[in-house]
Parts: sequence; C-alpha cells; structure tokens
Amino acid sequence: MLEIRCSGAAYEIGLAHGRLAKEKIERSIGFYRQLFQESCSLGWAEVLQEASNYFESLKSIASQYLVEINGIADGANIPFLDILALNIRSEIAFSLFSDKSRGITDIPSDGCTSLGLLTKSESFLCQNWDWRVEQSPNLIICHISRPGTDIPDIAMVTEAGIIGKIGFNSKGVGCCLNAIRCRGLDKSKLPIHFALRAVLESKSREEAVKRVKSSGVAGGGHILVGDATGSTGLECTNLWVKELPVDNQGRVCHTNHLVLESSDIDEPPWLEDSTLRLARIKELTSHIAHPTVDTVFEIFKDTKGYPTSINRKQESYGKPETLFTIIMNLTNKIAHITLGRPTEYSEHILLAF
Repeated sequence: MLEIRCSGAAYEIGLAHGRLAKEKIERSIGFYRQLFQESCSLGWAEVLQEASNYFESLKSIASQYLVEINGIADGANIPFLDILALNIRSEIAFSLFSDKSRGITDIPSDGCTSLGLLTKSESFLCQNWDWRVEQSPNLIICHISRPGTDIPDIAMVTEAGIIGKIGFNSKGVGCCLNAIRCRGLDKSKLPIHFALRAVLESKSREEAVKRVKSSGVAGGGHILVGDATGSTGLECTNLWVKELPVDNQGRVCHTNHLVLESSDIDEPPWLEDSTLRLARIKELTSHIAHPTVDTVFEIFKDTKGYPTSINRKQESYGKPETLFTIIMNLTNKIAHITLGRPTEYSEHILLAF
C-alpha cells in the first residue's frame, strides 16, 4: 500500500497528498462516478452540484479542511469540486440512494464490523473495512503532521483524496467507521469524513466526542472513538449524535444499522446480515479471557454466515469484501493493518507513535 507523508500548513499537506497520490485520486473519482450513477442515479455533473451545496457552510465551520482539499486539487491537477465530492461520498451514497421502486438495483456495497475493547491494561480499537474490491487499489496510508501547532500527528488508512478516515494519532486517539444508510441530510453540519478528521485531530476521546456532538454530522453513520481510557460509539444522523457507551464487558460493538432509539429517522431495510454480525462479534468477544492483538485479529477472521460474514467475500459484482483490517492498541499507540481479507491478506503493516 502506498504510504504518503504530508507536513506543514493545511494547503501544504493537501498539496503533498495530491502530488503523491495523483493516480489513485483519479481512479477513486472514476470509481465513485460509476457508483453514484448506479446507486443514486446521479451523473457526475449532478454530484458536483451536490458537493457545491456544502461549500458555504464548510467555509464557516471547517475552513481549514477546504484549504487542504484545495491543496489536494492543485497537487493532483484536478478540479476542486471533484475532490470535495470525494469527501462527501458517504452523504451521497448513503443518503441520496435511489428507490428500488424506480427500477434501480439496490446494491449492498458495505459491511464493516467494528469493535472497541477495554481490558484491565489495554484499550483496543479495531475493524474490518468492507467495500467494493474495485476501490482497493486506491487505498493509501496517510501520515500528517502540523509542526508548530498543538495538533497531534496522524496516521490513517484512507481512500486517496479523502482527508479523514480510519486510524489514530500521537495522543493515542483513534476512530473507526460504520456506514449507516438513512435518509436526510443537514448540510450545515460536518460531512462524516470531515468529522473523522476532527476526531483524529483531538487530544482525547472526551475532546473528540465533544467536537463531533458540537458540530453535528450531515448524514448517517457510526463513528467509534477510542483512546487509552476506552471507547465511545457515536451514532450519527442529520438530526442528532447519540453516545453508545461501553457495556459491562468493556466493549462497544457496531455494524451497519442504528442500535439506539431512532423512531425519528427513515432507515429503510438494507443489510440483512448487519444484526447477525453484531450478535456474532458480541458472542466472539465474550469468550476472550485475555485479549491480545493476535486473539482480537482472530475474531475478524470469522466466516460464520459466509459470504456476508464479519470476514466478507465478494462473490458477485457490487458486493462488498473485507479490504483491510486494522487492530489498534491505543494504550501502546500501535496499529496492525492487513490488506485484503484477514484469512488471506497480502501485506501486513505496523504503524506506531
């Protein structure tokens, strides 16, 4: 996997990102151009118009991220709105999806399973990231540092061109992401990938939770936030952000549906396996006496319910597969990343602060 290092002010970080990952960014745009057409019946011109609708509010609440996106655009020699569209890809894909009644195929393109686990001595934050195999070549590891500021250094796995994703920072604060498909957008709030970046720039779990709840999130999703003291799940919709605390076994488990009270949200049926995977990861984690990186990794290899298991396999076009697994030990500030399905991974990467 390509690892890039970006340092400096916001524009300089973006410029390095754009230059170093230019080909992957171009392919990522091509991937989403096709996905949005299939799942949302939106041509790229309509996607760019949708992206432009976020600009004014983001100028007010997240101007530094727009500066970085402008740097990515300049570095890759790609129009600014194309990069902004990548960064609101979840709002488009999971809130503007087409109805099956309109004759559009309802493609189940996700399936992530995440886990926060606190033991007597260590705090783990982990997930399988499941998405279409076609996007796998466009993943990168991005290292970001802001010398002269109090913003922690960041290491994250992201899709090329996207400024916030899954990873951790030099303060031991990390985040994972589960897609949730529900209707409704509030464009005065942060798109979820911007919210992930805000978490990664936080100095503690408490600060990260406050930042996300204060800004709100434009659409649906679940952000799992952790540090050395444990984890907090944040179920996000356009109307609210609600906390999912650790249970009596020190766990926060999540898949791809809202588990907290959500009678005010339009969440059409989506992934039938989501409730099954949630029950399965709770079952598996209840059996671990002394969790380690290796024993937690074994959980994410689980294939019960194959191919729509925790460890997913793409068996036909558009179906998701596990593209990477990340096991973060936030106490020791170490992350283990494997590329591909955890039972047949092609590369193992160690990140540490």
